[in-house]
Amino acid sequence: MTLQPGAQTGTQPISPRRPHLLVPTPEQLAARRLRRRTRLLRPAYWLPFVLLVVVLAIAWGIGARQMPYLFAPLGEIAGVLSEDPVYFLENTLITLGEAMVGLGIGFVAAFALAVVVSEVAVVRRAVMPLAVVLSVTPLVAIAPLLVVALGFGMAPKVVLTALVCFFPILINVATGLRTVPGPVLEVYRTVAASRLEVLRYLRVPASLPYVFASLRIVFPLSMIGAVVAELAAAGSADGLGSVIQVASSQNRLATVWAAIFVLAALGSLLFWFVTLAERRVLRWHQP
Repeated sequence: MTLQPGAQTGTQPISPRRPHLLVPTPEQLAARRLRRRTRLLRPAYWLPFVLLVVVLAIAWGIGARQMPYLFAPLGEIAGVLSEDPVYFLENTLITLGEAMVGLGIGFVAAFALAVVVSEVAVVRRAVMPLAVVLSVTPLVAIAPLLVVALGFGMAPKVVLTALVCFFPILINVATGLRTVPGPVLEVYRTVAASRLEVLRYLRVPASLPYVFASLRIVFPLSMIGAVVAELAAAGSADGLGSVIQVASSQNRLATVWAAIFVLAALGSLLFWFVTLAERRVLRWHQP
């Protein structure tokens, strides 16, 4: 199939690498960058978040005074983090490594199966109903079984994280690969494009918004899978899940909340990282 990089649609150029997609003009890109830079300076952008944080901090302080068995004062939590930051950093890196390895395995397996599902109708009819059923199955319940089968090392954490991430990626990517504009698909068929060319130049680019949507879900979710596996592995001594378990058994409430706050901050950072990558990769996408 021969595609003309210089093709035009009215006054809007067509991407040479993704011929079915319109490329924003330089003026449009400059306007978008200016809007993103200036909105950070507007109080309407950051003030609601700041006010919400202040309100939550006040509510937390009230809860710590009324229910000291449930909430630790924010000052004590900050003190725990500042006393031994290396301890939390080391355990954070362990949990992050388990989460990223599991996420990588789950992503590769889910993406490959999604391609097969989108191309072969028989496989799609057989796999997708089972995938939906398994996606609502509480995988947390099998964490102890994985520990018994695979031991207390890294393996059960990676496997559980991969399973947690697998089904959201599979369902989103399979949907994205099938969500192709009918007229564009007919154009590819008219020029006798092969299935591989349709997949490479049309289906995969069209599925990228769905891929990033699933990654925004599974990046923070991978941390949950790794922590749950660490909590299930009672003999494990590493990772934030183990920190929470040990501190809880010793009634060190501030340490428990410190580890939870680190997990929340890390999950938010991962979400921000995926969002930033999506903006850079999907500059052509106009939702």
